[in-house]
Amino acid sequence: MSSGGEAISKQQQMNLSKHTKIYIAGHNGMVGSAIWRKLEAKGYTNLVGMSSKALDLRKQIDVQHFFESEQPEVVIDAAARVGGILANNNYPYQFLMENMQIQNNLIDGAFQAGIEKFIFLGSSCIYPKLAPQPLVEECLLTAALEPTNEWYALAKISGVKACEAIRKQFGLDYVSLMPPTCMAATTTLIYKPRMCSRP
Repeated sequence: MSSGGEAISKQQQMNLSKHTKIYIAGHNGMVGSAIWRKLEAKGYTNLVGMSSKALDLRKQIDVQHFFESEQPEVVIDAAARVGGILANNNYPYQFLMENMQIQNNLIDGAFQAGIEKFIFLGSSCIYPKLAPQPLVEECLLTAALEPTNEWYALAKISGVKACEAIRKQFGLDYVSLMPPTCMAATTTLIYKPRMCSRP
């Protein structure tokens, strides 16, 4: 599912070569590492990744310096502070603020550095709790969010809208993708049938 806002012409879309310099933020995470492996498998040879220890994405000046020194041509934002229901419930401020800091520093930093292509990975939790299925983009901001992860969702919504604003105002290829529920390649699903008695 995508949320790109205004359409851009084919002339505005950037043609990527196998040598295009692509920065994957969050490349050590589940989604980011999967993207890295997929691009490598497709023959992309100029991928850039930085650990959170080497580059704290919450610090705007550090992100700006990174873009100035590395000068990537494309940014894929798979970085976020993530956690389960309990973490979202117990640390609402951190989930809201840190995710906004990360994505805002990346989006605005890329824009200020003249990077023309940006892919922002959001989350399906940005849609209303009771949105009709299957989800469609038009459901965004039409009803209340799921309370257990609304702080994370609100941060992600602001990222989607930031990319939409850049796309609309400046015609740059800044798009948002909403991955559904994700599982790692190493995830093991265990099905345990349960006996139930008839009434």
